[in-house]
Amino acid sequence: MRVAITGGAGFIGRRLALRLLELNALTDAAGREQPVERIVLFDRAAPDPRLLHDPRVEAVIGDIGDPEQVRGAIGPDTGAVFHMAAVVSAGAEEDFDLGMTVNLQGTMNVLAAARSLLAPPRLVFASSVAVYGGTMPETIPDGLILNPQTSYGTQKAIGELLVQDYARKGYVDGRALRFPTVVVRPGKPNKAASTWASSIIREPLQGEEAVCPVEPDQAMYVLSPRKVVDAVLKAAALPPEAWGPARMLALPGLTVTVSEMLAALAAVAGERVAARVRFEPDPFIQEIVNGWAAHFDPARGRALGFETDSGFEEIVRIFIEDELGGSFAA
Repeated sequence: MRVAITGGAGFIGRRLALRLLELNALTDAAGREQPVERIVLFDRAAPDPRLLHDPRVEAVIGDIGDPEQVRGAIGPDTGAVFHMAAVVSAGAEEDFDLGMTVNLQGTMNVLAAARSLLAPPRLVFASSVAVYGGTMPETIPDGLILNPQTSYGTQKAIGELLVQDYARKGYVDGRALRFPTVVVRPGKPNKAASTWASSIIREPLQGEEAVCPVEPDQAMYVLSPRKVVDAVLKAAALPPEAWGPARMLALPGLTVTVSEMLAALAAVAGERVAARVRFEPDPFIQEIVNGWAAHFDPARGRALGFETDSGFEEIVRIFIEDELGGSFAA
């Protein structure tokens, strides 16, 4: 099977590709397990060079806003598409046109390319809990009306509806997953409004100071990268009848406050490491984060077998194991 991953040079795209190479199998739209013969990583940047050592991996550098380039990446024999490419939250808020081009037009280009294939592919779309907002109950149930309060959330909500409509028409076998905030991400801070949630764990573990722009009692809904990749692959494997007419769901996650995150960091790595975080309020970031839901009851996701982490300490340990080689700066 040929697999296309948009955002293939990104954090989740890279980890997804590595897992697919390890598994060397994926369920196709007919429900049959097929060997993974080719993984096309489509992104504006080159992927991790280590991936390119595997002959099954092909890198295509291009612009997701260009329909012709997207069609070139999602070739005629593509059986599965993982649409992970996006401009992150604060970036889409600061640059409206860029967010619309990548997050909305890019999704439309991916869906159009998938529709043009001879056989409708399985398609998994990375959405976000940012699709919720405004006046919300304390705990978000499945089926709550979408009311995003940011451009990013709006673009993701439209993408979900497009995926569902393309699935209804039989153009793709689509599924949309509302990701919690994914922590801990490696590398450097990006323009996501939630980037601090990784920074306050990542930098201290590497001996560096980190700045938290929100209040200590700020709650976040989070999930580890391992569980996100597990969820993406599970979503791709589930048969259409398991989804029914609703092709989107919120993934199970953990609700933790900043104080609880730092307490978990201290429990795993020591108080000295946790003390490397200082608080500097940023009203712009705080306003965005205030609009996000923090408490969820993802009953449908749990019923379908999607899993969350056991606690935030596990999330800290996963980062140390997967990204720091098992050690950290005490």
